Amino acid sequence: MLTLTERTRAMSRRGFLTLGTLGLGGLSLSSLLRAAEERPGHVTGKSVIFLFQQGGPSQFETFDPKPEAPEGIRTVTDLVQTSLPGVRFGSTMSQLAKLADKLTVVRSFQTNNGGHNIQPMVSPDTLNANMGSLYSRVAGSTRPQTGMPTNAVLFPQSVCADVAKGAGRGDLAATGELGQIYAPFVVGAGGQLQANMQLNLARERFEDRKNLLEELSRLNKQFETGEQAQTVDKFQDQASQLLLSGGVADALDLTKEDAKTLARYDTAKYAKADGWSKAARGKKGYYTGQAKSIGKLLLLSRRLCEAGCGFVTIHADYEGVWDMHADGNNLNMIDGMEAVGRSFDHAVAAFIEDIEARGLSEKIMLVCCGEMGRTPKLNKNGGRDHWAKLAPLLVYGGGTKGGQVIGQSTKDGGEPATENFTPKHLISSILHTVFDVGQLRLLPSFAQVHKLAEHPTITGLI
Repeated sequence: MLTLTERTRAMSRRGFLTLGTLGLGGLSLSSLLRAAEERPGHVTGKSVIFLFQQGGPSQFETFDPKPEAPEGIRTVTDLVQTSLPGVRFGSTMSQLAKLADKLTVVRSFQTNNGGHNIQPMVSPDTLNANMGSLYSRVAGSTRPQTGMPTNAVLFPQSVCADVAKGAGRGDLAATGELGQIYAPFVVGAGGQLQANMQLNLARERFEDRKNLLEELSRLNKQFETGEQAQTVDKFQDQASQLLLSGGVADALDLTKEDAKTLARYDTAKYAKADGWSKAARGKKGYYTGQAKSIGKLLLLSRRLCEAGCGFVTIHADYEGVWDMHADGNNLNMIDGMEAVGRSFDHAVAAFIEDIEARGLSEKIMLVCCGEMGRTPKLNKNGGRDHWAKLAPLLVYGGGTKGGQVIGQSTKDGGEPATENFTPKHLISSILHTVFDVGQLRLLPSFAQVHKLAEHPTITGLI
């Protein structure tokens, strides 16, 4: 929330006028509003939420079970029939199984990556930038009139202040070859947003709009020069209106959500820390934190998209809680899917039902995957290890057909048996969802992004 602070000194440029408060490179708010208004109309109006399952979820125990495979390979959890004839999921995906006619599962997706990192969210395939920064490069960093950032990153502390803070996040704020202006708006307890969304201005002066605009004008004359200083009045007015309206803060405030909706998204009942204390991650509270926060993170993402954010990245999984090696630090497959799978299933199902009820299925796309999959062969402790050749991928909404299983895997669940799709296919599919790629081709300034969209999309997805 926006906070007023009683101070006798003048407001700082960093604390008021800069969108460095939003992790957007320190440009003035008025400058970014101007840049957003001047953007050409090559966006479709659709948004993407990318739920990143760091650690590498198992294809066998989620969306591509292999009950007929030999012992030591076959799926170790029970299975559940989906709403699609002949299609089954792992038993911890029971709520999503009922909604299979609304979503798409890709069974021939391979990340070609077997190490812990934040691919495909940030990789050479994204110009070494957060995937949402590709969106901001074309759409602009903020929305005109509202100032809503177009690219955001959510961590569990964005919605749950009492959960453990993991260290395995990677640089999800990376902008690579694009430039710092396109860095995401990072929402998180103790982050730069909360630290800087405090106005060092006496309350009575803030409530007096004339004095507020005079302060904006004074700061602008002090810090901005050249052409910007000649044309700033309109955009300074927009900037002050943004701060007065609190639109961004409203989108972040889950207390404004309907109580029944909040209850539907709530995954706190899956936080059973005592049962997971056998693994180091359980002792640190990471399994509990994931279970408590994932539903609220998806709800907050929906609110941000409704308010105008075009790309939201959710990093909910605490240093790789999908990493089920059964090695003392990580759980085995059966316990791990109980610890992580059920809250994921509940949260994503709640999201899909909510989006369907709101009539937003054409407007918002949800993508769920990790940096890799798991080995066909179980290790001696009942875990699965890192695997680059096949990984689960779930996509919902954004105009996709739904009710599909795209591609097939080999009998041992280790490799694609049909056309293999890679992160390049996924990235291109996302770009084709949020952009009019034909129009994008016409502007040389967006050539970097357009080149990524020239790669083939996932066949049948969009």
